Amino acid sequence: MPELRRSLTLPLVVLYGLGVTIGAGIYVLLGATAGRAGVHAPVAFVFAAVVVAFSAASFAELAARFPVSASEVAYVRAGLRSDRLSLIVGCLVLLSGVVSSATLSVGSTGYLREFINLNDTVLIVIVVLAVGGIAAWGIVESVVLASIFTVLEVSALLAIVAVGFWADPGLVGELPRIWPSFGDGAAWVGISGASLLAFFAFIGFEDMVNLAEEVKEPERTLPRAIFLTLVLATLLYVLVTAVAVLSVPLQDLASSSAPLSYVFAHITGASPAVITAIAVFATLNGIIIQIIMAARVLYGMSRQGSLPAVFARVHPVTRTPLVATATVTGVVLMLALLFPLESLAEWTSRVILSIFILVNLSLFVLKLRAVAAPAGIFTVAVWVPAGGVIASAGLLVSDFIN
Repeated sequence: MPELRRSLTLPLVVLYGLGVTIGAGIYVLLGATAGRAGVHAPVAFVFAAVVVAFSAASFAELAARFPVSASEVAYVRAGLRSDRLSLIVGCLVLLSGVVSSATLSVGSTGYLREFINLNDTVLIVIVVLAVGGIAAWGIVESVVLASIFTVLEVSALLAIVAVGFWADPGLVGELPRIWPSFGDGAAWVGISGASLLAFFAFIGFEDMVNLAEEVKEPERTLPRAIFLTLVLATLLYVLVTAVAVLSVPLQDLASSSAPLSYVFAHITGASPAVITAIAVFATLNGIIIQIIMAARVLYGMSRQGSLPAVFARVHPVTRTPLVATATVTGVVLMLALLFPLESLAEWTSRVILSIFILVNLSLFVLKLRAVAAPAGIFTVAVWVPAGGVIASAGLLVSDFIN
């Protein structure tokens, strides 16, 4: 049977991670996050990054220990020694991928409507079927195309930051307003409520581990790619969000279906056409990458015997799992047509937090059992996965309290 092609290097994996992370967050949910946290929205992104950092470190070690597709399934099986829990986490990863793709499909329509005069349903069908075809095309082709999109979307974010501070140098003096006083209970409640949406903006680094069987030297490449993606995404999010909430009316930002285009037009007075076009690429990029990830999880679970063997079939020409890709694409389309943006984003975050809890717990148990890691790989102290369990559970509980 044909196998996946091991052809991805560190730059491509980082661009893959940035593509799904950035496309999944700032382009789609900037307005919704600002609507909940107001001028303090950048703090919500910082809090989400702290929560993610613990899990990122745990994923980095586990990716080096177990460089396989359907990685979270392998992590939980090894750590918690439970086939039932490993199947549950595999299903959760699949669910996160398809719900996240559906979220981005819905979010992309706000930008696409600036160019195409079609209703949302038609746009969603066109988008999902087109990106599903790209994901089936081939892993190198898909990731190279996604990498081109990523360079464009990062460039657009940097341009918004540069133009924002150039157009109004006084923004630097306004930056302290972002952090509320510790006694401002209402502000902190808003930040807490926005953190779950902000957390969605960081979803993506964990997707990289499911490319393990297509990455060159995954034991070295994946940990580096995870940390580079997290650091770069956090810097971009905080800077862009700060410019947005300090430069434009918050109510208008929160109600915009194309928030970054609105910010650019408000700051410069120029047509937002270029930024809007890049935002379209950004959201499409995120959808492509999430479909690739979910298809690889379906493939990996089938290879590991958790699902029917048909999902493990790799086409001899494209060297991609076509049955798995088609299945994921169909489910994404159904969800995108049935549910609104914020509901999809919140449920994606809840599912991912549940996965993080199980993955961190798996590494914690491996360390308690003193299961030795292969020589020379990246490792963390036992308190890191413990912190990941606490931080992820804390954010999940705060969501239900709010």
